[in-house]
Order: sequence, then C-alpha cells, then structure tokens
Amino acid sequence: MRAVICRSFDGIEALELGELADPVPGPGEVLIDVHVAALSFMDTLMVAGRYQMKPALPFVPGSDAAGVVLAVGRGVQRVRVGDRVACSHWHGGMAERMVVPEAGVLKLPEGVDFEIGATVRYAYGTAHYALVNRAQLRQGETVFITGAAGGVGMAAVDLARHVGATVIAGTSSAAKSAVARKQGAAHTIDYACEPVRERLLELTEGRGVDVFFDNVGGTMFGAVSRAMAWGGRILPVGFTSGEVPSLAMNLPLLKNYSVVGCYWGAWVGREPEQSCAADERLLALVAQGLLSPQVSEVLPMTSFVDGLQRLASRQATARMVLRMR
Repeated sequence: MRAVICRSFDGIEALELGELADPVPGPGEVLIDVHVAALSFMDTLMVAGRYQMKPALPFVPGSDAAGVVLAVGRGVQRVRVGDRVACSHWHGGMAERMVVPEAGVLKLPEGVDFEIGATVRYAYGTAHYALVNRAQLRQGETVFITGAAGGVGMAAVDLARHVGATVIAGTSSAAKSAVARKQGAAHTIDYACEPVRERLLELTEGRGVDVFFDNVGGTMFGAVSRAMAWGGRILPVGFTSGEVPSLAMNLPLLKNYSVVGCYWGAWVGREPEQSCAADERLLALVAQGLLSPQVSEVLPMTSFVDGLQRLASRQATARMVLRMR
C-alpha cells in the first residue's frame, strides 16, 4: 500500500511517500480502506518528536480518517465488512490501509461524506469532552476560545454555539476572525493587535469569562487567567505557541475558578464505551445539520508536505484533508 512514512523525528521535510505491507487486524481491531485522511497540528508535533507520545519508528502519521471496513479481527461486534466508517488512532491514517482498535471506529450516518466524517472524531471529540464533560458549559455562559480558526478551535466554537453559550473567538488575524464569526462566534479578538485581557473584560462588562478553552498556551494563558469570572473553568487543551504556561495560584483562589484537565485521548483509552457514545451523538448532530464541521481544502495524497507545513506555520483554517483514492 502507499503510505506517508516517518522514519526519524526530523520533522515534516523528512517524511516520504513510499510502499508498506498492508496491515492485518488483530483481535479487537478493524482494517479500514482509507478514502480520506485529515491533517492535524498534532501530526506536525508527532513527526518532530515533540508530542507527549512517540510512536516506534518507522510509523505512518495521521490520527483521523474515513473509509470502508475491509476486515475485522476476532471479537469485533460494532462494525462489519462494507460499513462506511470514520476512525481515529494515534497514527496510521495517511495510508491506503489503516488498522484501528474497534473503540476508535464509528459508522458514518447517511448523508455524512468521507471528507466531513474524517474531521469529526478528534476535533469535535476533544471539544465536546472539554466543554461538555469537563467544564459542563451551560446555556448563557461566555466562553473564550483561542486558536478558534483551527480544527479543534472551530469545533469548540460550533459546539459552544450549539449549547447556547456566547462565544468569544481568539484568532491571530482579521481573516481568521471572519472564519470564526461564520462558524458562530458572537465576538472576536485579534490577539495579534488587540489587548486580550482588556477586550475580554470589555465584552463581558467587567465580569470576565466563564470558560477559557485554550489551544495556544504561552503568554496568552497568563493574560486570560486575569480575566476569569467567579467560578469559571480554564481548559488547557493544547500549546500551539510552543510554551507550556504556569499559573499564579492566588488567581483561582481569589476568583474561586478551576483549572480542569481535559486530555481527550487518555479519556478515550480509559472510558471507551462512554467516548464511543459521545462520538455517536456528535455524528448524529452532524447528520441532522445541528453541527457544521468545516473542511477548508481537499488535497491529493501527494500534497501531504504542503498541507502539514501550512498547519505548522498557522496558515490553515478549519480542517484540511488528504484524498487517498
């Protein structure tokens, strides 16, 4: 099979397009004929050895994909050969065949195509686990989302809007602010040129934000930690700035707010049945038109370097996908 191969942790430029033997599903695993693979910022970190998990070399990057079930291992019950599915795993998506544990495979509802299906589980799963499970975001609350024009950020904007929260989207350009507004953000802050803390207090009439969904980390985290509402919740989701922030603990003490861990990948491993049920609900909402995943571009498989480089340099919005067929 054709596959994107990572043979060393030397970054995107060291990746190659080559041939690998078709994988074989073991007990509890599903073999997918991949039609579409989604690109994510996590992929850019993983191939550079900068993600918290390092796969054994060589490996195929790509966490999200969609396609058709080719074979199932012993004990698999939730899907069968021929099913249209979305799937995700830590790696393996950027290939013509992918083996995934059964808990990471979901049937695609009628009307949800492979391009959209490949973008839901990781991005919307992360956003849902953080906002709904961990922060228990409620209708009428205000949520500030950094990196709001990226894949996970756009999913968070969409979900928070669906819950009935007021969404303030943080982005790094006017063009990205426009993308976030189209997805449902009520307000935007361009943190390339606007003072974040002051704008948040202005938009909330001095009260501060109830939930802070942080994809960026770095100095942004420090600014927003001083603009939280009483009883608020901070969700550290990612650190695309490259800097893991720290927090002065007198701030949550004075405002009685919480920092809530929300590592979706670990939850999936520990609570597979709960995570599968959440994924199925999300796909049902997509099929009903109540959630609107955005695919900004569909690239040929051979354009994987270009797509990943644009993600790494913050030039992409929403999700980009590779067509593997």
